[in-house]
Order: sequence, then structure tokens, then C-alpha cells
Amino acid sequence: MRPRLDLRLAQKLVMTPQLQQAIKLLQLTRLELSQTISQELLENPVLEETAAESAEESVPEAGERRDEPSDDAGSASGENDRGEVAAEPFDLNWGGAAGDDGSTEWRESESADTAVEERPSYEQTLTKATTLHEHLLWQLSVSGLDEADKTIGTQIIGNIDDDGYLRTSIDELGAECGAPPAQVERVLKIVHTFDPTGVGARSLQECLSLQLEALGVLDGVAHILVTDHLEELEHPDYAAIAAHVGCSVEEVAQAARVIERLEPKPGRPFSSTDNQVIIPDVFIIKVEGESEYRIMMNEDGLPRLRVNEYYRRLLRRPGELSKSTRSYLEDRFRAALWLIRSIEQRNRTICRVTACIVKFQREFLDRGLSALKPLVLRQVAEELGLHESTISRVTTNKYAQTPQGLLELKFFFNGGIARTGDGEEAMSRVIVKEMIRGMIQAEDPAHPLRDEEITARLRERRIDIARRTIAKYRTMLNIPSASKRRRAPS
Repeated sequence: MRPRLDLRLAQKLVMTPQLQQAIKLLQLTRLELSQTISQELLENPVLEETAAESAEESVPEAGERRDEPSDDAGSASGENDRGEVAAEPFDLNWGGAAGDDGSTEWRESESADTAVEERPSYEQTLTKATTLHEHLLWQLSVSGLDEADKTIGTQIIGNIDDDGYLRTSIDELGAECGAPPAQVERVLKIVHTFDPTGVGARSLQECLSLQLEALGVLDGVAHILVTDHLEELEHPDYAAIAAHVGCSVEEVAQAARVIERLEPKPGRPFSSTDNQVIIPDVFIIKVEGESEYRIMMNEDGLPRLRVNEYYRRLLRRPGELSKSTRSYLEDRFRAALWLIRSIEQRNRTICRVTACIVKFQREFLDRGLSALKPLVLRQVAEELGLHESTISRVTTNKYAQTPQGLLELKFFFNGGIARTGDGEEAMSRVIVKEMIRGMIQAEDPAHPLRDEEITARLRERRIDIARRTIAKYRTMLNIPSASKRRRAPS
């Protein structure tokens, strides 16, 4: 083969830094967006935050470009230009890229309430829940034990896990404290009397036995079941258990009901469940007297950006700057404008997608869960002329305050289950799950509904669904099987 030169024409997708930034901003949560803006304010001297009361309407000058991205840029990224951020670089006119008043900025909507209210700071409203270890150490401090026993008690409490169980042997504790095992065992029995009942147990049987003793149940069928037949209670066959224990089925059923009320994890009330406060990204509001819903972005608490007036004026005087300094400032100026424009485009895209969701799910907003319709990303994407991946980014970890409560935008998207009747519309999977939950809540505990029976009842309502689908939905709802839900009659 001989080497030769050929000319070939080809197309390929190029992800410019600006397009990558736009995609990244689109999928950020509200908290992540705030952190990103704060980081940019630290790194980019051309950007600055403007106070809410000093913001004015921006009037672009003749040289400032506000046009949408080109068709080529949109098609290259697989997206339509509507709702997307430009992929091509734009020209800058340093004399007109921002107004003389330095008002190139990202603003809250005119309808947003900008009044500053007097309220305590966020730090002043924070509270710290008492942990299990702190609760136990406080009880140890007022228990009246001597210093040696308190040292052992502190070591015992330090080895209790979040569920309330002691995960270290007596011999190991004795070796760590330099105390005989008998003394450690004695202090452990004192810890067993602490609140919550059952704390410091070394097994589930011991934990439940301690709770039975606290209830005054010192012997009887319940103690026998906890000690020797605890695993058999998971799949209750009361007749077989009664035959082993040598008592009546009614006694076994009564003892099982007592055991069901015990706490297998005594440390659960002190578990550190950090509740995350969800702030809606968008409001769906129906004003009294109007038939249509309004879509409003929630920009409260987010930094509002504009280009620094000093650097903007400095770039207008090219003779006062060196080549390297001017190049740096131009780069930072371009980055600042791209960030402001990308955030504005992000907000417009979220509003457009939310408005389209409202169009499809109008009946749900009016009537509630029973009117939720099946909806997939493709329907919204085709309606808006966007790519499905864009809709997915917009709806991920974004929340809307609606007349039906605070909901993630992903909630409105769900598949449908076919109906058997002629002309019947598909039913949302969410509604079917609620039907299953309602049937199980209303069932007879002595004769719980099997998956086949639930399938038959749904088919009576003209819902075509398979038994394995019922089992999958039941698992998603954290509902055990019929054999595990069976309870003896009271």
C-alpha cells in the first residue's frame, strides 16, 4: 500500500465548555445551584451579587446579543433550540454587553415578593437531637455507682450500637477495663435497667426477654416463645407451636400479640434520621377567580448576579491594560455572561416543562390522586420539541408546590396499565398501587388476601394485571406476603 492524502467531509458532536456548563446547571438541584453560584462568585472577579432592593430591570444596549442559539448548535447536541442553551460562542461588544448602570443580572420574577422580613437566622433555629449514647451516659451519671463501676459502664455504653445492642463480649470488656468478668456482668445488669427498655442486650431473645420482664411477664408462654420458638413466629403456625409448647392455640396467639408489641431495636427512637427540608423549585398556583394555573419560579434565597461595573468600564479602555490582563478579563467576562445566560435559560426550561406537565395532569391538580394519568418523558419531549434526556434532567430532584402538596416533578411521570373494557383509557400505576394498599389494609388479618385474589379483584374492575406484577408492587410498598401477614383472630 502506498501512502496518500484524502479529503473527507464528516460530522461529529462537539461538546463545547459552554454547552457542558448549561447541561450541568440544568440537572443541578436548588442547593447545588446555590453552591455553584457561590463558588463562581469566589473565582470570577467580574461577577458580583446584587442586593434584592437595588435590582432594576435590565435594558440591553444595542450591542448586547439576546438572540437564541443557532439551529446548528441545537441540532449538534441532539436538542431543539427552544429551552436549550447555545452551544456556539457569542461575540462580545464590551461597550454594550451590559448597560451603563451595570444591570446585566439574573432576576427574580416581578411577581415574587421581595419584602425583607425580620426572622431569626437559620443557625438560630437548628436543634440537635439527643443520641442514644448521650441518653445512656446521663442515666449512668445519676445512677449512684462508684467511679470504678462508672468506668465499666462507660465502656459498656461505648460498645452499644445504634440499635441498642451490645456487640462486645464480657471478657473483652473486662480486659479493656481491667476488671473481672463478674463485675462487668453486674454493671451490665444495671445498664439493662436504663431507658429504653432492652438496651444493652446481646441478642434479640435477650432484648425481648428484658422487655417482657419490664412488663411483669416473668414466665409463661410468651417467655417460652421468645426463648425457643422465635424463628417459628416469623411464619406463624400456631397449632404446631402449641403442640410443641404444650398449650392451647389461643394461648399461643395471645402471647404472640404481646411479643408483636415489643421493640426489637430499642435504640430506634434515638436513631439519627436527618430530615432534609425540601424547598420547591417552582410554584403551581391557581389564583381564585381564574381557570388556568400559573407557573412561578422560586428564586428566593438564591444569589442574584450581575457584571461588576468597574471591570466592565475597564474593558472599555483598551489602552490601559496589558495584553495578558485584557485577555484574562475578557475570558472572565465571557464566563460571567455565559453563567448568567445559562441560569436564565435553565429557569425558562423548567417553567416550560412544568407548564407542559400541568397541561397533561390538569385533572390531577384539580381532583387528586384518583385522576392521575399515565405520562412518559417522550410525550412532554415531543410537545416541547426537546430531547428526552433534557426532560429527564429538568425533572430530576426538582420539586413543585402544587394544590395537591409538594411533589417531585418525576412523580407526574408514570407508566400505565391497560384496561380490558373497550375504549377504556390506561390507568396510572400509582393508582393501582394505592388500590392494592387499600385492599390489604381492609383485609381480614386471619385470612389475608393472596396475590391471586388481589389480581382477581382488580380484573373485576377491568384492570388487566398479572400476579407477578402484584407481587412486585406489594414489595415496592413494603408489604409482606399473605403468609407473613396472617394473624390469629383476637
